[in-house]
Amino acid sequence: MASSTVVSSPGKDRIAFIVKWVASIIQIMGYTATAFGWTPWNLYLFLVGVLGWFAVGVLWNDRAIMLIHIVALGAMLAGMTSG
Repeated sequence: MASSTVVSSPGKDRIAFIVKWVASIIQIMGYTATAFGWTPWNLYLFLVGVLGWFAVGVLWNDRAIMLIHIVALGAMLAGMTSG
C-alpha cells in the first residue's frame, strides 16, 4: 500500500485555522437565525459557512470534508431555487 505525505506550510495552516473558525461562527449564526425564523438570512449565513468549510477541506486536502460540504451546498441551492 502506498502512502502519501502531505506537506503543510505554516501560512497554509494559519489560513485554514482562521477560515475554519470564521466558518464555524457563521454557521452557528445560521443556526441562531433559523431558531428565530430570520429567513432568508439563515440561508445566506449557512451558504457562507458551508463554502468556508469546503475551502478548509481543500486546504487540508480532506475529501470527506469537501464531499459533505459540496453535497450540503447542492442541497441548499436546490432548495433555494425550488421556491
